[in-house]
Amino acid sequence: MRSILTFAVVTVLVATVASAPTAAADPEPADDLAGSVNPFIGTTNAGNVYPGAVRPFGMLSFSPTTTKGDQTSAGAAGGYQYDVTRIRGFGLTHLNGTGCTPGASGDIPIMPFAGEVNSSPSADVKDQRYASDFSHAEESAEPGHYRIGLASGVGVDLTATDRTGSGRFTFPDGQPANLLFRTSNSLAGSGNAEVRIDPSGRRVTGSVDGGGFCGKTSGGEFNQRAYYRVHFVAEFDQPITGYGTWVDGKLQPGSTAATGGEGFTPEQRKGKGSGGYVGFETGPDRAVGMRVGISYVSQTGAEANLRAENPAGTSFDAVRADARQAWERALSRIQVGGGSPAQRRVFYTALYHALLQPSLFNDVTGEYLGSDLRTYRLSPGQHAQYSTFSGWDVYRAQVQLLALLEPRIAGDYAQSLLNFADQRGGEWDRWLHNNGKTAVMSGDPSAPSVAGMYAFGATNFDVRRAYASLVQAATVPTANDLSDQGCPVQCVGQRPSLDRYQRIGYVPSDDCHCWGGAAETLEDATADYAIAELAKQLGDKENQQTFGERAGNWRNVFDPKAAGLDGLDGYARNRASDGTWAPDFSPGTDEGFVEGTSAQYTWMVYHDMSGLTEAMGGRERAARRLDGFFHRPDGSWDLTGKDPTRFDAGNEPSIQTPWLYNYLGRPYRTQETLREIVRTLWTDGTGGIPGNDDLGTMSSWYVWTALGLYPQNPSRAELVLSAPLFPRAEIHRDGGRNIVVTAPTAAENTKYLHGLRVNGKLSTRPWVPDSLVRDGGQLDFDLATTPDQAWGSSPSDAPPG
Repeated sequence: MRSILTFAVVTVLVATVASAPTAAADPEPADDLAGSVNPFIGTTNAGNVYPGAVRPFGMLSFSPTTTKGDQTSAGAAGGYQYDVTRIRGFGLTHLNGTGCTPGASGDIPIMPFAGEVNSSPSADVKDQRYASDFSHAEESAEPGHYRIGLASGVGVDLTATDRTGSGRFTFPDGQPANLLFRTSNSLAGSGNAEVRIDPSGRRVTGSVDGGGFCGKTSGGEFNQRAYYRVHFVAEFDQPITGYGTWVDGKLQPGSTAATGGEGFTPEQRKGKGSGGYVGFETGPDRAVGMRVGISYVSQTGAEANLRAENPAGTSFDAVRADARQAWERALSRIQVGGGSPAQRRVFYTALYHALLQPSLFNDVTGEYLGSDLRTYRLSPGQHAQYSTFSGWDVYRAQVQLLALLEPRIAGDYAQSLLNFADQRGGEWDRWLHNNGKTAVMSGDPSAPSVAGMYAFGATNFDVRRAYASLVQAATVPTANDLSDQGCPVQCVGQRPSLDRYQRIGYVPSDDCHCWGGAAETLEDATADYAIAELAKQLGDKENQQTFGERAGNWRNVFDPKAAGLDGLDGYARNRASDGTWAPDFSPGTDEGFVEGTSAQYTWMVYHDMSGLTEAMGGRERAARRLDGFFHRPDGSWDLTGKDPTRFDAGNEPSIQTPWLYNYLGRPYRTQETLREIVRTLWTDGTGGIPGNDDLGTMSSWYVWTALGLYPQNPSRAELVLSAPLFPRAEIHRDGGRNIVVTAPTAAENTKYLHGLRVNGKLSTRPWVPDSLVRDGGQLDFDLATTPDQAWGSSPSDAPPG
């Protein structure tokens, strides 16, 4: 343990040399940040990310679709699985890290084919002819650029602007050179598709009606439908010398138009669909260049996007260089100094994944497709409309990071969600795919997402109207709230069983119109607290009190007598409407919960840790509970979630729990637990993300953790603390409100805090107030290899809540 005097000397020295980046204790922030990104991290181990070319928050993402020999499956929800080494196309749209099979998007896959097109690609149901093997030795990816050499001899080079892509295809000399537009073959299928070929104009146009997110679930077929249309236009720098189309199993050489979708079930899709092909004359060292634009509004919108962002004559290399610079600017929002090359790769790849979404959705004209399938223009003051919202995931870490780094984009995102809700009669969806409601997962995550973005500085949206809309949704039950449609996985209500939640204070297990009454109650209490926070910010004292009281409804599903491990009782539990508890309880039960268990969900009381601690019998007993949550009886770590009674690093209900020791007088336990998770479960290999990345949620968790900061209460901007991974980190923010984190002795084994200065003042609190986020500032950490069990242990040091 270092003395306070020693720490004071160290921090004075750090402050003195802060302007000298070459000092050993204050390493120079890294440059070439895009060069530290490895897009293949997370392409196995169910990370479900994609490695293709995309810009920050881009509409178009040009990435491969792999196949295991089934044209209705890619092997992973993101369209790409690293250990599947066969490709059937390169799609123009993707989702990052989703967990549902067959995934979604992957629209308009384009496949270069070095052979004669003499049969329908849709009839190639096992991807035997119109697909190609490849070797990873012939594959590379970097931010904004993807390249691969296929076993067929075809070379593929891809890059992107916000709404367009550029492709460069080389074919073996003497072999036919064709590009297949598999317009109907989106990852989850299609409702309809069309393709049109203009040989004299050297272009292909068309569209697909997509949707189908998550496919068929135990809730039925609610999402096996189309809810968006994406249009495309592709133009070539070489003459088209051959062409044709196909519908289902019939090839039509010389045809210039075709229509037909696949459907959304594997049975419907097999052998179905439509597309077109174009051929070119090529020779040695001669490539076919393609520029392609997309729009969710119209064909003219796709053309306008292409003209504006990637006009004729734009070189592939210029687009690639510009995409690289866009990523360099985005990643430079956080510059870390020190650490190993592997640590920097993991960090900047996580930041890269966190900044892939939300996705730009409006055309350069300002038009976008609404959730009611009508065309709208941007709201007054809005710079962009963004789409896709995996609310159950992102409200816990990603939207707060987005607002911290890109407040204007976060504000536009909040406005976008409000716009979509307005177009749907005031209903906010918990999992929005593009503009389409999918209703996947549980709870009402829009409220904590909006409150979190607002707290972290995203104020450029109509917050009063968003607040009024969320209050309405939380107080007036709709027909969807009282419906079982889509349940359990895709319950259509924003607030399932809102009537009974308001009447008895929890969502009951019997006829709940939900996916797990106990989980729904915990999520609703979180949402109620978020509304109370918004009410406080906006001066609505009545609703602040009303929703603050409702935020305590978590207590109504906490059974203090529920038998636990080692005699430590008290768990969240499913409960019937007559007040009786669900029978046959065990901490590992998943009855009443969503992708988790009672043991994992019981800790999910973000806003009232002091109340939860009291309900568990005090700080000592709660800390013992946490110890057992992260360790086996022999004391060894158990962080994988394979045991349903313990922590699951790969799923959202658990990810805040390592930080909770800060509330229990044991910050050193938070520090050692987080470092063990980071050290063992996050790597720079393909399996380096422990589970679905869920639109950057897990990656955002890692970014926060590596900085030693975390927004444990998602609706507020206080940050709880742990040991930073890097000796220095600079968070560059608008208006010069930068946050600097220094930890001169940071290393993998220096995981314990022995002291802290906040803006030069000594602090023993393992948290910082929202003023750090609001105004910026500097945190100086003193780290060591052994724990300081006294630091931050006083009850007065605990974070609020």
